[in-house]
Amino acid sequence: MRKTLFLLAIFISWISYAQHPLKIAVISDTHYLSAKLAKEGAALESYQSATGRNIEDLHQVLSKALSEIKAYNPHLLLIAGDITNHGERDSHIDFVAKLKPLIENGTRIFVVPGNHDVNVPNAKAYIGDKATSTSSISAQEFEQIYAPFGYSNALKLDSASLSYLSAINDSIWILGIDSNKHQEHTTSTISAGRILPKTMEWALNILKEANSKDILVMGMMHHGLVEHMPYQSTFMPDYLIDDWKNNAETLANNGLKVIFTGHFHANDITLLTTSEGNKIYDIETGSLAGYPFPYRLMTLQNNKLNIESYFIDTIPGKSNLQEEYRLKSEEIGRRIAQSKINAMDLSMPNNLKDILVELMVKMQILHMKGDEELDAEMYEMIKQLSEIIGDPNADIDSFKLDFPPADNFVEIEL
Repeated sequence: MRKTLFLLAIFISWISYAQHPLKIAVISDTHYLSAKLAKEGAALESYQSATGRNIEDLHQVLSKALSEIKAYNPHLLLIAGDITNHGERDSHIDFVAKLKPLIENGTRIFVVPGNHDVNVPNAKAYIGDKATSTSSISAQEFEQIYAPFGYSNALKLDSASLSYLSAINDSIWILGIDSNKHQEHTTSTISAGRILPKTMEWALNILKEANSKDILVMGMMHHGLVEHMPYQSTFMPDYLIDDWKNNAETLANNGLKVIFTGHFHANDITLLTTSEGNKIYDIETGSLAGYPFPYRLMTLQNNKLNIESYFIDTIPGKSNLQEEYRLKSEEIGRRIAQSKINAMDLSMPNNLKDILVELMVKMQILHMKGDEELDAEMYEMIKQLSEIIGDPNADIDSFKLDFPPADNFVEIEL
């Protein structure tokens, strides 16, 4: 009888373990610039003015986010690329040091590179009057620096890129995909991304093996896999991998159900359903280097992923952090929108250009925080645009900026 009870206790413990939730945190696009490379002076002032980023603020934001994540005590922390400001060696090394409290707390950390992380020809230090060149890192050095975060204990390494496969447990794998073009960097970085054919073949073999073993594979890469807003692939193609739809459908049809991404600096979740009925969720996390300073905390249990989003609202000395950086984002977005519209040399009245610029800025700000809801002012802008371009009967009320599902608080079935 004692042996029977002992065996039953073992079986119950196994069942309890299987049902125990896996706690996951996600951050992205930290764009960390080492304090060694940022000293008070004209060079730093010029950089901060152009980017809207105050380096001291961003260091405090990152520290607070990591502290709050540590308090959640996650099993995993996923970092979806653009770890450093612009590939600086010192920034990579110092960023790893920032992760030490989480590591000591037992959190396993996994990273993938972003387009600002590897082989950056124009990495800069901002000390004194002028920005000066500083060392970046190679792909091999990235793998060495981040060895504990996916590479050293990988089940498989891709020979064509910095992609890897790691086991979380007997039933869950993490597939880190290097979607960058860092091999092609010459004078600057390349924002656009892709999955190399050899890397895709490697990934599909992994998915085939996972399917045969009933293993759930969670993907992670820097660039978006699926469109997050209408016409993103037309007007902002650099934020998706090349040939995104075919790649997304191929991965979904071979069993990948979820992928964590970054790059677009927006907190957004989107869903693609293939013609075969297979679904894949692209869970994009915004940047900790700008408004609205998000991170995600999730639990995975019984193939249900519960997602919650949090935002850093204050740091010491700045109780209005969100408002300050929202205004900075609007200002920078306005400059970019005006520049793009002027470059297109469109034949349109100035009042139409002004409306278009303001609408673009407002839409982008909404998209950055997720769960976009257009207000009355934005609907009025769209109505004015429709009338000016000769489409007064356009169905304005049906216009949607956001694709389902919800972006910040949602449960999805994997």
